[in-house]
Amino acid sequence: MSGHGAPATPPVDCHDLRVAVVAASWHTEVMDGLLAGAQRALADHQVDDARVVRVPGTFELPVVASALAVQGYDAVVALGVVIRGGTPHFDYVCTAATDGLNRVALDHTVAVGFGVLTCDDEGQALDRAGLDGSSEDKGYEATQASLLTARTLKEIRRGTSR
Repeated sequence: MSGHGAPATPPVDCHDLRVAVVAASWHTEVMDGLLAGAQRALADHQVDDARVVRVPGTFELPVVASALAVQGYDAVVALGVVIRGGTPHFDYVCTAATDGLNRVALDHTVAVGFGVLTCDDEGQALDRAGLDGSSEDKGYEATQASLLTARTLKEIRRGTSR
């Protein structure tokens, strides 16, 4: 299981952060689970007013995440799923999304939550989507990671980090 060894991180107050979630539309059941997990994490961390933007697919996540970063969001959570098929399409989309989202984080110094599932089959995606019976909740995890990183970046900018 890929979640093995994850830290037990309690929620922290992030009510003062501007947060956006950008979510792909392909694979509705998986995406609904990822988005629900993100919304649970936002609630647990006291973020009441996050912006949610839907895009056609995972390939489109970086450009919209970049536009949101430019608008001054402290954290941008990117949610998507790519399931391996019989062509190299999987590799191209996974690489473009990963590299693009990394570039957004570094170019804009913004916390980007990487909630992109890259799975061999639909069963793996469902198992990570945070649905009833799933072993992992990657939407929650990606959102929590972005919030904690955004909190750290804010402290660094204020000169209050340890």
